[in-house]
Amino acid sequence: MITKNVGEILEANVTLSVECIDRMYLNVYQPRLQYVGGIRHFFEYHRGNVIASPVLMSRMTHTFVEHLKHFIGSHKIKQVHFKSGQRKDEVTQALLKTHDGEEGVLYVGIAQEKFSTFRSNKVKNTKEEFNPLAFIRSSVMCNQYYFYIFDDDFGPLFIKMSSYFPYTIRVNLNGHEFVKRQLKKKGIGYEALDNGLLSCEQPDVLEGLAAQVNEETVNGVIQKWLEKLPSPFTEEDREAGFTYDISILQSEFALTQVFKKPIQGRQFFESVMREHLDLGRPEMMSLIFKRRVTKRTPSRYQTRVITRDTVPSLQAIYKHTRIKQYFKEGLALRTETVINNTRDFDIGKRLKNLPELRVKGFETNRRLLEAQLTSQNCMIGESVFQEITTGKSVDQQRVSGLKFGDSRVMAVLQALCILAIFTKGFTNRMLKEKVTGLLSKKPGDITSNQMTYDLRRLKLHGMVERISHSNRYQITKKGMNICFFMEKLHARLFRPGLSEIFETAHAEDNSKTTKTINKALMKLNNAMDQLIQSAEMTF
Repeated sequence: MITKNVGEILEANVTLSVECIDRMYLNVYQPRLQYVGGIRHFFEYHRGNVIASPVLMSRMTHTFVEHLKHFIGSHKIKQVHFKSGQRKDEVTQALLKTHDGEEGVLYVGIAQEKFSTFRSNKVKNTKEEFNPLAFIRSSVMCNQYYFYIFDDDFGPLFIKMSSYFPYTIRVNLNGHEFVKRQLKKKGIGYEALDNGLLSCEQPDVLEGLAAQVNEETVNGVIQKWLEKLPSPFTEEDREAGFTYDISILQSEFALTQVFKKPIQGRQFFESVMREHLDLGRPEMMSLIFKRRVTKRTPSRYQTRVITRDTVPSLQAIYKHTRIKQYFKEGLALRTETVINNTRDFDIGKRLKNLPELRVKGFETNRRLLEAQLTSQNCMIGESVFQEITTGKSVDQQRVSGLKFGDSRVMAVLQALCILAIFTKGFTNRMLKEKVTGLLSKKPGDITSNQMTYDLRRLKLHGMVERISHSNRYQITKKGMNICFFMEKLHARLFRPGLSEIFETAHAEDNSKTTKTINKALMKLNNAMDQLIQSAEMTF
């Protein structure tokens, strides 16, 4: 059987492709209560107290907790006091199985967790009549109230309310669940994956619904439930401008590609994982077992092959952003960019920046797939190879070649293979760090000037281009082809081939491959000796 490459597998065997925001973890906070001046203004000027103090915070907290207890009791909501280490999701899934689909609060979970708040210390040597308090940021243990909700539009989600000042809220929701709810409302048939979709009767409608997971719908569902649930702030507080804002703590941008048959997905991972084992592009490759392994688990766990109960996962990391790729439920390829800090892409954290962040997230997924496709279809012509390795003139500037086999050149090319997937590009420093690591050098052994020289060569050869108004570079399509071709040629042919020839030629190796190579080398050596003798040449 002829092994198919990544492009052939994806082109011929994908029945459904869906781009959708997956999980979102959001921070709902009071912007005016995140600094000391705002706290003083709230208690002293807005609420009319003589001085801001922890006593006022404590009273406010007591009132809020009483409102929470009354709300839970009056609505007869089930309470669960989470134990240390208890999996909250297991409790939720058990209750969802018996849920009738009606909108409301499934249950409230209570857990003691660390929370960032403000504490106070008295200021010494003050001449004021009242001794003011200096507030400082600190962590405390306090009760967190998890409201697990079934929403009519978003399905299952939770809202975590802190019981202590400044009463920050966290919200966790899922875009795929929103899509499923909308399909059900429209009467469009679909098959669900765990946290995804396997099939849909109207894929064009599905695509439009996925696009509706945006800042407006997300803000709408949060505001809707904030109005229904108890709040520590009064109507007068809200009218005075003490209202919640929303920022993005984590967002997952997923591309799901469903395969016709599970074997096609296996072919994909066999092909892609081989690429990453010897070329080393992602910085992490993991195998996730479906069963939990403990000290009492029998047998030895030495992974030699990817078995039926193992989920292969490829992962690459950029600052706080993780790009991962895995085979979901043996049916679909999930390529997912998880952004834990929007600043990684020079984008603000507030929810209003979600459209721009969405573009970056999905672009990153596509770039990873593009790099994988290019790595297996990266043939270049002889003229291009000669031009790259021997040098040329560009706009009356002489540019030296990238000498094939040179350790630093090959490290630079491999580093570009790693950096190719990031849509934001890379800097001189990032390239230097990668090259230093690949060459097993110490920090400082390779200088920024050396990387500047290499970047100039790459730029004049058309392999990288500078991103306008920045000090960042982006690998071009031509550059991607050249890097993957030369690195594969070196990693798979020259390096192992030369090692086989020179390192095992005199070893006691009885393998069939070694015997064949040595026999051929002997024939070549004899033929060269005859040629030299016939030409009456000596060396």
